[in-house]
Amino acid sequence: MSTTLIRGAKLLGGEPTDVLIDGETVAAVGAGLTAPEGSTVVEAEGLVALPGLVDLHTHLREPGREDSETVLTGTRAAAVGGYTAVHAMANTFPVADTAGVVEQVWRLGRESGYCDVQPVGAVTVGLEGNKLAELGAMAESAAAVRVFSDDGKCVDDAVIMRRALEYVKAFDGVVAQHAQEPRLTEGAQMNEGAVSGELGLRGWPAVAEESIIARDVLLAAHVGSRVHICHLSTAGSVEIVRWAKSKGWNVTAEVTPHHLLLTDELVRTYNPVYKVNPPLRTEADVMALREALADGTIDCVATDHAPHPHEDKDCEWGAAAMGMVGLETALAVVQHTMVDTGLLDWAGVADRMSLRPAAIGRLAGHGRPVAAGEPANLTLVDPAYRGVVNPAGFASRSRNTPYEGLELPGRVTATFLRGKATVMDGKLT
Repeated sequence: MSTTLIRGAKLLGGEPTDVLIDGETVAAVGAGLTAPEGSTVVEAEGLVALPGLVDLHTHLREPGREDSETVLTGTRAAAVGGYTAVHAMANTFPVADTAGVVEQVWRLGRESGYCDVQPVGAVTVGLEGNKLAELGAMAESAAAVRVFSDDGKCVDDAVIMRRALEYVKAFDGVVAQHAQEPRLTEGAQMNEGAVSGELGLRGWPAVAEESIIARDVLLAAHVGSRVHICHLSTAGSVEIVRWAKSKGWNVTAEVTPHHLLLTDELVRTYNPVYKVNPPLRTEADVMALREALADGTIDCVATDHAPHPHEDKDCEWGAAAMGMVGLETALAVVQHTMVDTGLLDWAGVADRMSLRPAAIGRLAGHGRPVAAGEPANLTLVDPAYRGVVNPAGFASRSRNTPYEGLELPGRVTATFLRGKATVMDGKLT
């Protein structure tokens, strides 16, 4: 078993310390540790050490859309971004609505070796919203699915949603809802507001998200189950989640990096790279989301990494696919919007990007503190780094990033998955 000594890293941004990794486990943490003979020594002065990041919301596209991404390329991108575990969404081809498909995705993740892949099971058969999928079989499979979502589509039938919430209680699962009332968003192209009116694009009203969230937190409270709200995007949604939590209901929520930074003003360019579901909202929404992440109303940051081949994005706005890649830039955007603004410290980043998402997904071995006896899943970040985003160098198979040419802070210099360096000196190993 190999040993690695990380010397002088600032654990959660605190005082410099050393971390000794022995095999797959953190053996010791403290100042002045000695590396056993033959150890790898990583000089980490000025770097911040965080527990390995965990993403609750990743689209890996395999099986079925390997032209966009594969489990291998997606997990390589995750490792570059500092992630040691991701939850792979179910909207693949075929849909991950059976034990067989989720086990396939899980095994592909194990074979990749760059990042653990925890499949998300579909709530309904074929994401069609009519009949519950094999929730129990997926939970009992080798993949041990605990998160279920029709993401990309809303479970808009209240009876189906209630039944799903009741069903997952048996194995401590959670339903992750894509909150989008379909009748209110037919043909919608961007956020409904002043900009959509000026551009003549059909608007996507905030109430289409907020009405579903309000219904689902009430349903979760009624049946005593867990509900998780995907990619929160409006100030109104924040207030509903805050109210539900004040009642003591078992409600959690996530926000994407792009909704923490970008606004609907960017749609004036008609560049389809800014077309995403839910849409970019207003500056007021962005500020409300940042404050809610800071105060814990929003539990975690999730990338909603949504890769697309260039032909699906390099076209007119109306025909373009919705989505952005995000695994390789998420931590930099969070540093820019939350850390450098003083809204979160690095301990808060670890909580929102590792501890809480792992807890919501019931993901064992991840989201653990960097401490003796814990699995050696950790990330080293250079917070002083400044660099211009260049998608040509992405590990992801797709390049549809909204940050191309933008200078962002921070860089992941190393990622360790159970003691093995998947990234070193900012490069895949």
